[in-house]
Amino acid sequence: MALLRSLSAQRTTINLVYSRNTSTNGGTAAAAAVANGNGLRRAQALHTTNNNNNSKNNNTNANSDGYAATDSETANILSTLRQVLQKQHQQLQWQNLVLSSVVAGNAGIGGGGGGGGGFYSHSTTRSLHSAARNQQAQVAPAEIAVDDEAKQRKREALKPVEPKPAGTPQRDPLDVSFNDPLAAFKSKTTWELVRAYVVYMICSSEKLVEHNMKLMKVAKQILGQRLFTSLMKATFYGHFVAGEDQIKIIPTLERLRSFGVKPILDYSVEEDISQEEAEKREVESSVSSAGDVKDDGTMPQYHVDKSFADRRYKVSSARTYFYLNEATCERNMETFIKCLEAVSGATFGTGITAIKLTALGRPQLLLQLSEVIMRTRKYMEDLVGGQGNVLTHHKTIKDLEKYYASVGDNKDVQEFLKNVTSDKEGILHLFPWSGIVDENSQLSDTFRVPDPQTGQMRRLISQIPPKEEEMFRNMIRRLNTIVKTAAELDVRIMIDAEQTYFQPAISRITLEMMRKYNKEKAIVFNTYQCYLRESFREVGTDLEQAKRQNFYFGAKLVRGAYMEQERARAQALGYSDPVNPNYEATTEMYHKTLTECLRRIKLFKDSGEDAKKIGIMVASHNEDTVRFAIEKMKEIGISPEDKVICFGQLLGMCDYITFPLGQAGYSAYKYIPYGPVEEVLPYLSRRAQENKGVLKKIQKEKRLLAAEIRRRAFRGQLFYKPKGNYVPI
Repeated sequence: MALLRSLSAQRTTINLVYSRNTSTNGGTAAAAAVANGNGLRRAQALHTTNNNNNSKNNNTNANSDGYAATDSETANILSTLRQVLQKQHQQLQWQNLVLSSVVAGNAGIGGGGGGGGGFYSHSTTRSLHSAARNQQAQVAPAEIAVDDEAKQRKREALKPVEPKPAGTPQRDPLDVSFNDPLAAFKSKTTWELVRAYVVYMICSSEKLVEHNMKLMKVAKQILGQRLFTSLMKATFYGHFVAGEDQIKIIPTLERLRSFGVKPILDYSVEEDISQEEAEKREVESSVSSAGDVKDDGTMPQYHVDKSFADRRYKVSSARTYFYLNEATCERNMETFIKCLEAVSGATFGTGITAIKLTALGRPQLLLQLSEVIMRTRKYMEDLVGGQGNVLTHHKTIKDLEKYYASVGDNKDVQEFLKNVTSDKEGILHLFPWSGIVDENSQLSDTFRVPDPQTGQMRRLISQIPPKEEEMFRNMIRRLNTIVKTAAELDVRIMIDAEQTYFQPAISRITLEMMRKYNKEKAIVFNTYQCYLRESFREVGTDLEQAKRQNFYFGAKLVRGAYMEQERARAQALGYSDPVNPNYEATTEMYHKTLTECLRRIKLFKDSGEDAKKIGIMVASHNEDTVRFAIEKMKEIGISPEDKVICFGQLLGMCDYITFPLGQAGYSAYKYIPYGPVEEVLPYLSRRAQENKGVLKKIQKEKRLLAAEIRRRAFRGQLFYKPKGNYVPI
């Protein structure tokens, strides 16, 4: 019986491999694990031993296995895979002959005498098990003892090799050169490695990537919905997307967690609308029903221009929402809440959900609010001199009274001064932002400042009709609902950065959400794009506000997604270019901003205060930036266990950075998109475009993938089943 089960199991495993293209990833792995338990366990034991040896020689292994992955090398890898499978298939044929002999030699067992060409039928199998059940009561006690002893030995064999004591999760040394293919891909099956290699090969073809959306639509027409979906799941969708809904992504989240990586969830369904439709929606939703009013102080960058109304222009790494109506915004809110619920159930308080404010309201309101903020800064600069945000001037209310002395005892001025937000160090805001976010304040009545010469109050925002005032309150209500839900579920919210003409409003609202909800820990995170010239100053100002108003500050640092669009728009509309002059300047800005955050964390730590008052995510696919962050952490004395710095990359990109970090005990995240195949095609198109722009990273990823596939083929680990013993920090 044991021999029958063993040989049958091995045949099942080989069949699973041959039918891999029509199976789902998780299903095959699970079936193979059940069918060939002993063999896989022995392979895993060998793999674990190899891991222990390789962890001492990461650089050596990476260099010996690493090579440039060319087309000929790809052919060699596939040839090796075929040879190994053919060899195992030949062994299986020989085993089938043995199996037929065993069945034929035990004619009494099957009741069929060994007929049927040596292969037993389903009825024979049923008879075999029925006979066993009928005779179970008559089995001798000695045989039971022998059987129990065999089961015990089997259980012992199935135990993990050198299990870790409770409370001591596995940790690996970190190769900061990020050249260790074993550390990078131990969380992947061999099929997933081959799929990734194929996807990166396609991304290396400029013509295929340039026309990828058209090709996908043509493929769908030719293959039909069902075959097209299967093709996408076997290639791009399977590589870059976790699953179709919050239930189907759970296996991916659990596997990530077992290898020390946490998720940032994003429901990546995008509308595939034409440029004409996008421009129409954007223009209609960016202008007030009262008209696009412009006066002497108007700033052109905060008014819609049809030439740039399609905000997808030259943007490949960020999703774009186009306002349709308030009902759509409500649905977007519900979708974000479902993301929160999904990540909460699978991450034990360590998960994150990313949202965009343009998904929750009318863009016109963000444009107007952004212009108000920038005009307020200009007003303050003209009044007191200097440059920058209001709080950077360190002026008090008494100072303002002196500036307004010439207007006498003006009631409007006194009322204005009463609503100024200040502390012992000076003025924080000229306007009561807490009231704007928490209460039903009217925007048109709030954003008024006194003329220092006449005392008359003048508007910094054009009159907003009552219906649009209500739309603004709806947007704030939706955001409040999302953040409140996140706090209740112990999930963090990252509010994405968007174009510079929206960003002042987005940052201001996000900071007020931090003030309201980040009282005990960082729930809300703002995003800062370091390709902007003002990034360092903006982060410094917001850190100062967090310190003075005593709330936890959360920031995600990115290079940025809108550089080409921003530069072209500034040139066309005649305002100063907000973007750093070159790549090196952006890198310097990123490192300078990160260093300032780390410096302030150290100040908290050295003074005995909670270092977690500042939480930073280094969201970068640039390994030099990741190395810089690690070196600065060591230099300043910040350890991964302090839980103040984390790292993040996209699912399907730069695994050679994320997984070694997570397995070494650093806080590492993957940005996890999910959604139905048909509805995430725009997202997949952008991922292909983004990978085309980082060919250097693709070449490294391909080289490491090829090295790991080759290593597994030569060590007999093609059926390796990923099983991690890591616990995210």
